[in-house]
Amino acid sequence: MLRPRDLVVVGASAGGVEALSAFAGGLPGDLPASVLVVLHLPPGAVSALPAILARSGPLPVREAEDGEPMERSCIYTAPPDRHLLVEDGVMRLSRGPTENGHRPAIDALFRSAARAFGSAVTGVVLSGSLDDGVNGLELIKTRGGRAVVQDPGEAVFPSMPENALARVEADFVLPAKEMGGVLADYVREHVDPAEADPMPIIDEVELHVARSGDGAEAGIPEVVDVSEPSGLACPDCDGVLFSLDDRGNRYRCRVGHAWTAQALFERQTLDIEHALWAALRALEEQRDLAARMARDATDRGFPLVADRYQRHREESAHAVSVLRRFLYSGVGVAGAGVQDTSA
Repeated sequence: MLRPRDLVVVGASAGGVEALSAFAGGLPGDLPASVLVVLHLPPGAVSALPAILARSGPLPVREAEDGEPMERSCIYTAPPDRHLLVEDGVMRLSRGPTENGHRPAIDALFRSAARAFGSAVTGVVLSGSLDDGVNGLELIKTRGGRAVVQDPGEAVFPSMPENALARVEADFVLPAKEMGGVLADYVREHVDPAEADPMPIIDEVELHVARSGDGAEAGIPEVVDVSEPSGLACPDCDGVLFSLDDRGNRYRCRVGHAWTAQALFERQTLDIEHALWAALRALEEQRDLAARMARDATDRGFPLVADRYQRHREESAHAVSVLRRFLYSGVGVAGAGVQDTSA
């Protein structure tokens, strides 16, 4: 049965408020489609995004509510600390595991939209760091949907658009404010969602995990049943990460935390640097304690004990000097990490 492409899903991260404001400003006021938006937000935040986007363009903007039907000519935003998903024509909010450290996650929305709407969905990737949303956009294209990506040259943070373009054949690459006209044309296209290719089992499993605790259907395999251990550990829970593709780009742990290779590498970099700073602090404390113990041994007339603690002090002081130079050099762990050069 033919239907219009009347669902638009949008993902943004760093620099996303500016991009989303331009995007909303370019949408026609009579756009016959529902627009669902995920912007990465800290868990405890109170989102001002609906108010910002309502001032930026002609469409009404509301924060999504669980079980709410989607209306056309309306923008819905994901609330903080909830995945925004699409299921049976309504929006669902979930506290499923984080993806790349984020909840809401762009991939979770895109994945659910691709499953529920097939070829009748258009995915939009805007400014952001790393590569959240890339796998979901790839799935949207695989199932016959459209892909629109912000011009990286316009994005405040171009990494997310660049990664999307490296993996997905986008239908259009445009400045955010020029996307409205393209989307208005897409909505006039009629497609048969039933003709979409079946969802890969891995994506079904990931969608099931994102919906965990919210009445997700039984019978879906667990991550451990459809993937192999990667030999890597999850930064969130220290559990084994399982590789979800043969390219080593996607990982999930047993309890559901999801990581792309880029996000995992950056998180490992931060964790290593944190550990090195903790080691520096411990070495400085050991140096100072050894000096006190050497003085105390000298005062009590134990020169051999004093000499031993003095050697400990000198060894710790040398280690402090080496580690401090490494951390301050800018070419060590932090310099080797995945950095957004536009920052």
